[in-house]
Amino acid sequence: MTVRPLDNPAPLVVAASLTAVEGLVLLGYAVLELASISSDRLAVALTTSVFFAVYGALLLAAAWALTHRQSWARSPVVLAQLIQLGVAWSFRGGETTAVAVATALVAVVVLIGLFVPASIAALSDESGDEPV
Repeated sequence: MTVRPLDNPAPLVVAASLTAVEGLVLLGYAVLELASISSDRLAVALTTSVFFAVYGALLLAAAWALTHRQSWARSPVVLAQLIQLGVAWSFRGGETTAVAVATALVAVVVLIGLFVPASIAALSDESGDEPV
């Protein structure tokens, strides 16, 4: 089935777009971590950068899959948003409150975008042509 991006419901497009932004931010963090390598923290910098590069690439792949209505993408995106809500909770208070609010807001918008009925229907594996 070929799906044009214009055929997707707006909440699904918003969720996929924000997920892609999250993936790009994680890839950027991986690059920054690589740039800060020093001999006293070589192992930490390498493993951290690999972790965030893989995590970001997975989110980018899932965002692309959401726009092409592949239902497998919903699970990793939901898991990533739940993790993000936990991270936002840990950043609350003090100077990082704005980061916590922004992070939580993005996660909630993505979750809402994935679970509105139009998005659920678009990501459904059922074709609707089978008898009930």
